[in-house]
Parts: sequence; C-alpha cells; structure tokens
Amino acid sequence: MRIVFAGTPDFAVPSLRAAAQRNEVVAVYTQPDRPAGRGRELTPSPVKREALLRGIEVVQPENFRSVVSKQALRALRPDLMIVVAYGLILPQSVLDIPTFGCWNVHASLLPRWRGAAPIQRAIQAGDRESGVCLMQMEKGLDTGPVLLSQSLEIGAQDTGGQLHDRLAALGAQVLSDGLGLLRAGIRPAPRAQPEVGVTYAHKLDKAEARLDFSQPAQVLADTVRAFNPWPMAEAQVAGERLRIHGAAALDEAHGMPAGTLLRAGREGLDVACGQGVLRIRVLQRDGGKAITAADYLNAGRDLAR
Repeated sequence: MRIVFAGTPDFAVPSLRAAAQRNEVVAVYTQPDRPAGRGRELTPSPVKREALLRGIEVVQPENFRSVVSKQALRALRPDLMIVVAYGLILPQSVLDIPTFGCWNVHASLLPRWRGAAPIQRAIQAGDRESGVCLMQMEKGLDTGPVLLSQSLEIGAQDTGGQLHDRLAALGAQVLSDGLGLLRAGIRPAPRAQPEVGVTYAHKLDKAEARLDFSQPAQVLADTVRAFNPWPMAEAQVAGERLRIHGAAALDEAHGMPAGTLLRAGREGLDVACGQGVLRIRVLQRDGGKAITAADYLNAGRDLAR
C-alpha cells in the first residue's frame, strides 16, 4: 500500500514509524523548517528528522493552495494519506486525491476536544479520561467519522507531557490496527460523531500561563499539570515571578485575599485562591532550574515581602 504521511511534531513520530512498518511510505509531508533555539537556526521538524533517517522523501509546502502542490501529491499515486498533527488545513481537493482518502490520528475521544490542543485542554478541564480516534478526514475541523478509537485514563498527577507521550504511543497502535485491517481488505466502518458533547481545544497561548489566584485552587492545579512542559504556568508569589512545575489543591477555607501567601514550608508554598488553597510544590526562579519548595526555602529566599 502506497502511503503519504503528513505530520510535524514529536507526537506524530510513533505514528510514522507504525505506518512505515509494513507499508510503503512514498513521501512525508511536514511543515517547513523553522527558526529555533537561541541562535534562531532553521531547524527541521521531528517528523522530518525521522523521515530522513528512514530515507523517505520529504516535502515541505507552505500550503496546498497551488495547483503545483496538488499535482505533486497526485503524482505520488497514494492509496492513503495519514495526517497526524500536521498543522496545515487540507482542502477537499487534496482529501480526494488518495484512493482511500485521508486518515487522521487525533488525541481525544471525539467529538470532545476538536482542535489544536486536545491533550492540554482535557487535563485543564479536569477530565479523567482521554483517548485516540482514527478519523476519516473531511473538510470540517475534526468533524469526520471515526473509524477506530481507544480510551485511557488520565491519572490525577498526569502532566501534559506525560499524557502526550502515552497518547502518541496509543495513536500509533490504533493506526497500526487500522492499517492492518485495510491490508486485509477490510475498510474500518465509519461511525458518525455524536452531535452532542462537542467541545473545542483552542490553541495554547503563552499569555494563558499566568495563574489567576481568584480562580478555584483545583482549576489552577489542573492548569499547572496541563501546561507542563509548555507553556508552563507562572505566578507572582511574595513579589517574585515563579514558574510553577507542580502544585496541588487543598480544600481549605482561609478568608484571605486571593494571592496571599499563607504558609511556606517543606511541603510547599500555600497561596490563597478564590476557593481553597494552591500548594506550590515544584517551582523555578528566573534563570534557575526546577526545584522543590524545600530547596527554594533552603536557598534563603526572603518571603517576608
């Protein structure tokens, strides 16, 4: 089976490996190299690096608006196009090119969390379950019928990074199952998404990282987990800007203004919230590394301000 794979970040790499196991990946589409790091050097995407290691042709169009880009894809004569966190919208004229259309590996249980950041939004919302859907793509944003799906539990301590890695592996497994069926001559039956329960996972914005202590402590604790490792939550505590790597919500009445530092001990820095208390356990000062609250206090930080 001739496959064209389209993906960009780390999340898509396990799926690329799964696609290449027993199929002919004739080309990999990925976003153009972007400036990265302190030197702002042009850097290939993780999917491009994996494709080059495997000797697969890499194509990096800015978009699919031109006739030339569509002709180039058509010339590959793909049986199937697999799309995993590619980052470009595919018009209907592209979706129609492969014989079996385009499959998408999406990191949520659709129709919950359609859109760009399903992993982080699920944790931020306090969901206890997530999963992966293999979807037959159509023109709408993540609206296509689901071919296969698998769920998993979101642990109470799971961060965005940890859930990302588990879902990336699960996505590769679900994709492999779907490809196995197709090779056996069985097209997975499409299942229309329910019309109720639709939510959207909007793209993460660095500006969201600043914690607002007027919110309930549980909301902030979930946000801390969701935004680790990026964009990483931050807050002003006792006059200092801190990046918050780990925190927990305490169900405690306090009667103090939101943002007040109530206690500072080896267990953490306890900050008054609109409802309850946020215990900051792991933090990072500007220019420093992530440390526990105990190490932060041992460094002689003056919290009297």
